[in-house]
Amino acid sequence: MTGSDLPALRTALPGPNSRARVDELAKHECPAVTARRARRAASLGTDQDDPVVWASAVGANVEDVDGNRFVDLMAGFGVAFVGHRHPAVVAAATRQTHTLIHAMGDAWPDRSRIALLGLLAGVAPGDLSVSILGLSGSDAVDAAVKTAVLKTGRSGVLTFDGGYHGLATGVLPLQGYKSAFSEPFAGLLRDPGPRLAFGCPIADVDAALAGGDVGLILVEPVQGRGGMRPAPDGWLGDLRDAAHRHGALLCFDEIQCGMGRTGYWFACEHDNVVPDLMCIGKALAGGFPLSACIGTPEAMNGWAASTGEALHTQTFLGHPVGCAAALATIETIDDGDLIGWAKRRGDFLRTALESTGVSVRGRGLMLGIELGDSSFAVSRALLRRGWICLPAGMRGEVIGLTPPVCMTQAQMESLSVALTEAIVEVRNA
Repeated sequence: MTGSDLPALRTALPGPNSRARVDELAKHECPAVTARRARRAASLGTDQDDPVVWASAVGANVEDVDGNRFVDLMAGFGVAFVGHRHPAVVAAATRQTHTLIHAMGDAWPDRSRIALLGLLAGVAPGDLSVSILGLSGSDAVDAAVKTAVLKTGRSGVLTFDGGYHGLATGVLPLQGYKSAFSEPFAGLLRDPGPRLAFGCPIADVDAALAGGDVGLILVEPVQGRGGMRPAPDGWLGDLRDAAHRHGALLCFDEIQCGMGRTGYWFACEHDNVVPDLMCIGKALAGGFPLSACIGTPEAMNGWAASTGEALHTQTFLGHPVGCAAALATIETIDDGDLIGWAKRRGDFLRTALESTGVSVRGRGLMLGIELGDSSFAVSRALLRRGWICLPAGMRGEVIGLTPPVCMTQAQMESLSVALTEAIVEVRNA
C-alpha cells in the first residue's frame, strides 16, 4: 500500500480470515465490545456482520487479514489525522523507545513531557497554557470537571443534547448522545446538572445557570458522534459570556474536532472564542493514546500545589512515547501546513460529495453526509466497496467522515462514484 491507493477487494466481506479471527475474539472478549454475526450473538439481538480484522494501515489506506484494501474515511475514529503510520511519528516513537519507555507519572517527569507541555501552550489559543495530561478523551473531560469543581466550588455541569464526552463512569452522565449508554449504570451516577438543546437560545443558558449550582459548561464546538454538527455562528461566544456572568467556567471538548481537523488548530477559532478549559485527544499523538485538558492559568489555579501526592494523576501520566509521538505530530501539522490542507481538502471533498446530490454538513475534514434513515445501509454498501465509514447523529441520520488529511483528490473523486452506487443499491433493495 502507498496510502493513496483506491480500494481493492479480493474476497467478500468479511473474508474467511477475518471470520476465523473474530471467532477467536468471541471466545475471550466481552460480548458487549465488538459486534458479531447474529448466529454468534443472537442473545444481543444484533444483525451485524462480522467486522473486518485490520492487519496494517498507512496513509489513508487499511489492509485486512484477507488482503483486502480499504480507504479509511474515519481515520481510526479521527485519530490518524496526519495519516496512518506517518513516518515522522513512527520515527519519534521509535527513538523514544530506545531511551525511555516509561517514567513515573507525577513523581518523576521526563524531557518529552516537559517539551510537549510547552508546545501545547504555544499552539493553544489565547492564554490556554497549563495542561493536565491523560490517556483518553474521558481522562481529559474528567480533569476539566475536577478543575471546575475546585475553581468554582460547584459540582453542576451544563451539557447539551447530542454531546459525547466519553463513557468512563465519572463522565458517563455528561453524555447527551444516547441514554442507552447510561441507563444500565444509573445507580452509580449522580445527576450532573441541566441539559439543554445544542444551539439553544442563550436565555435558556442564563436560566440554567441562575441557581448558582453549575460550575462548568461543557460543549463540543462541532459535535462528532452527535452528527457532525457545528455550533451556530456566534453561539460559542454567547456561551462564554453567559458562563462568566454566572461565575462558571466554559470548557470546549475538542477531542475530535481539534488538532487541525476543521481547518484551524482548534474549531473554536472559527468563532475566535477562547474558553477557560479545552479538552483534546484523538489526533494529538498520531495514533498513540494521549489526551490533555488545557486551561488558562486563572482556571488551573484552583488546584493547590502538589505536596508530594498529586490530587489527580495516573501511572502512565505523560507517557514518554506518547509525548514524543505528540511532539512529532504537532510539528508535522505545523511544518506541513496540514491545517491549510485540511481546509482545502475539506472543500474539495464537500464539493465531490455534493455533486452526487446529497446534503453535507460540518467543517473542514469533519463532515456528515445527510441520508436520514438510509445512513446505516449506505455505510454498509460503501464498506462492501472498500470504504470504511460509520453512521453518526442522534438517530444515525448522517454518515460521519473524518478522513486523514493525506486522502487524495483521486480517492475523493472515487468516493463520490462509490457513494452514488451505494445510494442506488440501497434504494433498489
